[in-house]
Amino acid sequence: MARYTGPMWKISRRLGISLSGTGKELQKRPYPPGQHGPGQRRKLSEYGLQLQEKQKLRHMYGVNERQFRKTFEEAGKMPGKHGENFMILLESRLDNLVYRLGLARTRRQARQLVTHGHILVDGSRVNIPSYRVKPGQTIAVREKSRNLQVIKEALEVNNYVPDYLTFDPEKMEGTYTRWPERSELPAEINEALIVEFYSR
Repeated sequence: MARYTGPMWKISRRLGISLSGTGKELQKRPYPPGQHGPGQRRKLSEYGLQLQEKQKLRHMYGVNERQFRKTFEEAGKMPGKHGENFMILLESRLDNLVYRLGLARTRRQARQLVTHGHILVDGSRVNIPSYRVKPGQTIAVREKSRNLQVIKEALEVNNYVPDYLTFDPEKMEGTYTRWPERSELPAEINEALIVEFYSR
């Protein structure tokens, strides 16, 4: 599956949000990249705003366009609000939950841990980052991988686990206890604009 491997900091500055979750990208230069970056005062059209919101969410979770659209259509078949369901499905990705548990410092790092087979779901090794975890399922680090430096470093700096997850740092194991609520999902995203973008 193709994925974006270019400079993430440039995209973070273009979209105006921290895609790594650290905020470092915007500390030094909080303006768009390029020759005219610091003084840009572009007024985006309605379509431009919708597209920007879609790109924010897509790059935040590291999903390619085809997979993103497929997940969006799947969310439309679920009961409830389309936009909220879409964000809940993205939040339920295995790579994202590994990141949320604090086992990786960024979603990119979490994706790599999953791809390299360091993560177990209900005791079975899963190496698909887009694997959808269901409430009640357990995510753990393989016993052979518990001494990995990247995991230890991530756990040292992590001081927050969302309420829809429980985590035991001793066992390096967490449980996805329930679907997240909208208030627990990224506040900087306006999902209504994404629904409008795909409804054109």
